[in-house]
Amino acid sequence: MAMVTDPVCGMELDDSQAAAQTIYGDERYFFCSEDCRRTFEENPEEFVTTG
Repeated sequence: MAMVTDPVCGMELDDSQAAAQTIYGDERYFFCSEDCRRTFEENPEEFVTTG
């Protein structure tokens, strides 16, 4: 169990109870809902911070 932050809406959630997840680049991202996952996958660069 680890606390993670949904990159789309900012909600903190337990990664083991996330409603959805995806991999982008070398990172796994967790989401509170399928809606947030879809939003992320449409334009991941908007939500991923680099550097």
